[in-house]
Amino acid sequence: MSHPTPADGPTDAPTDAPTDALVIGGGPAGLQAALTLGRIHRSAVLVDSGVYRNAPVTHMHNVLTHDGRPPADFRASAREQLAPYDVEVLAGEVVRVAATHGPGEPTRFEATLGDGRTLVARRVVLATGLRDDLPSVPGLDELWGTLAAQCPFCHGHEFSGGHVAVLGAQPQMMHAVGLMNRIAGRLTALTHGAEVDEATGATLAALGAGVVTTPVERFSRDGDVARAHLADGMVIDLAGVFLAPTYRQSAPFAEQLGVHLLESGCVEIDDFGRTSVPGVYAAGDLAHRPAFPMPMPSVIGALAAGQMAGSGLSADALGEDMAAVG
Repeated sequence: MSHPTPADGPTDAPTDAPTDALVIGGGPAGLQAALTLGRIHRSAVLVDSGVYRNAPVTHMHNVLTHDGRPPADFRASAREQLAPYDVEVLAGEVVRVAATHGPGEPTRFEATLGDGRTLVARRVVLATGLRDDLPSVPGLDELWGTLAAQCPFCHGHEFSGGHVAVLGAQPQMMHAVGLMNRIAGRLTALTHGAEVDEATGATLAALGAGVVTTPVERFSRDGDVARAHLADGMVIDLAGVFLAPTYRQSAPFAEQLGVHLLESGCVEIDDFGRTSVPGVYAAGDLAHRPAFPMPMPSVIGALAAGQMAGSGLSADALGEDMAAVG
């Protein structure tokens, strides 16, 4: 699948020069990894497909000094700050990454872009993120990122005092109800046809949430109001909707490189972003440490992960350099 060229930044200049690091992904994790490498004077090429998980979001939140800033502005500013360093930003889609080496040569990674360009790097950072699969309720796509979200820390405050619904009967939705109980003026659990047992119902009632088990036929939008149209004809006006989408890897590179995946479907990494394959690092919500049950979808978390992956790559490259001279 081809992706559009990013409208807010990367240049399309080709490069044939070998590089210390290939960073795949132009979101916060990839940008931070590239900056960390650039500041230690490691060369890097960052390939940005122009497709981002938070693209539907008009403003990002819970990011100190950037609270309320449009994500596109954040990315554009980040790319400007990469300019003084030995970091090249390319617009394009990587379609394949493979480890390659000749007899007696160290492993290198070769990436093929959709337009036929080839990049060779000593190491690679995967920062391609995840993609969300929403429940199959018509109209939900149009609300996603504005009036429908998954993270109360990132979006809950904007619905303060309003009628907020939590869609679905998964265990994590109970957590969302608990968090929004301090923020919303009214709470409703839309179980979308699932029955609620007595204990769950009691807990929801204690948290101040009403329960509606009638399936939602569709959602619609009227300005800043989300409307849930139920199967029995009832329509509920809402300030916002929280749900837990399923997610998947947005790119095939983990599979292509043979890195180990956790039960969550995310790439297993250590504290410095190293994967199970030497020379391959991962950062952002496509990866997490085994101690975490799932990825943390936040800009701050992605930035931290990108910095750690860049630091881990730099440390490993330094060790290789020192071994070569002594």
